[in-house]
Amino acid sequence: MQKQHDTIATRLIIILTKLNQGERFTVDELVEEFNVTPRTIQRDLNNRLSYLPIKKEKSYYFLEEYYLGKLNFEDIKNFATLSGIKELYPNMQDSFITDILSKKVNQAYLIKGHNYEDLSGKTDDFKIVESSILNTTEITFNYKDKKRLVKPYKLVNSKGIWYLAGVEDDTLKTFSFSKIVQLLKTTTRFKIDADITKIIQNDDNVWFTKNQTEVILEVDKSVAEYFIRRKILPNQKIIEHKKDRLIVSTKVSFDEEILKIVRYWIPNVKIISPTNLQEKLETSLKKYLNL
Repeated sequence: MQKQHDTIATRLIIILTKLNQGERFTVDELVEEFNVTPRTIQRDLNNRLSYLPIKKEKSYYFLEEYYLGKLNFEDIKNFATLSGIKELYPNMQDSFITDILSKKVNQAYLIKGHNYEDLSGKTDDFKIVESSILNTTEITFNYKDKKRLVKPYKLVNSKGIWYLAGVEDDTLKTFSFSKIVQLLKTTTRFKIDADITKIIQNDDNVWFTKNQTEVILEVDKSVAEYFIRRKILPNQKIIEHKKDRLIVSTKVSFDEEILKIVRYWIPNVKIISPTNLQEKLETSLKKYLNL
């Protein structure tokens, strides 16, 4: 499946490059070039590339003049990738996918995962937030029965769930997008804080905050390889690697964020510091066992 997707992506990159450069071509010409069936090329042009303003005159396909040269190579690669993971985005509307291709619009999004949450009913809200991020204008909405005035910084997809990272009352916060209601745009401009942008971009965690707690954990050798191969913990760092154990650190925004991970790895992971976190974990486990 991966090889097939790579082949499709490579073909689309070449076709997109041709279109972007103003070339005109027929289906037969592409069939000969890529050694595929006419049906495959028709699927490329009519389905996979349907989000672009492609015209057909007689038997020749070409890109609308106003769109020529608008895609840089990164845009083209992004589109080729999107053709195989379109479900990552909250809807399938052509206009939305087309916007995603734009390098400028991409500044509004941050993808941290490969699954997806179905937010097909939130198309208009996404467009409002996207526009507000790009124009650095504040938005208002209701969230958990409270009206909010927020400076939107980024739409973040983490493990398939969409969030809005923004500043409310001078504090960086994360809002679950599915819970945002009565969203409205404003004309009030705000100035981007470079430090906040850096936190959002570099933090593995989705619950962004400037006040994080460092947690040190001991990992048993039986599962150490999993923590070495990939980051199991947000902002994970390996402090010490011994024969019988691994010592790692993480930074979290709230207790439950790390406790739920440690529960999953019991009995092979233990919190060394802060000690009150390990005590909190043990108390919750005892309460569970008593049930």
